[in-house]
Amino acid sequence: MSLAISARPHGHTSAPSGLGQLLRRMLRLGLVGLGGLIVLAGVLIAPLPGPMGLPVAAVGLMIILRNSYKARRAFVRFQRAHPRTLSPVRRLLKRRPEVLPVAWQMMLRTERLIVPRGYRVAVRSRRLFRRRRRASTIVA
Repeated sequence: MSLAISARPHGHTSAPSGLGQLLRRMLRLGLVGLGGLIVLAGVLIAPLPGPMGLPVAAVGLMIILRNSYKARRAFVRFQRAHPRTLSPVRRLLKRRPEVLPVAWQMMLRTERLIVPRGYRVAVRSRRLFRRRRRASTIVA
């Protein structure tokens, strides 16, 4: 199940009254503001070790995209312009997010940006793990 917070009523058939429409708009604006604060918190904790900032920011982005038509349009435009940049975010926005593969991919990307080629630990550990795994499946 998806983490969905939306101000859209389900099964609402009659036209909303003026006051109801105003309250709904205020609720949507409040949810967009809450989503913005959650995204900001994700950006602030992103430099900490581990990929914890990205999932938090993805939750905030989910709330924003569910409640703002303009944000949805801007996100789609940005996604079409920069598909590689937003691929981890898109994977986390799915109904069943792939958290561990995204975390691993982000760790590899971060290591590639920061650590010189000879000192990269994650790539070597992945290769070592694959060799051990292959050897254990061949013997069994």
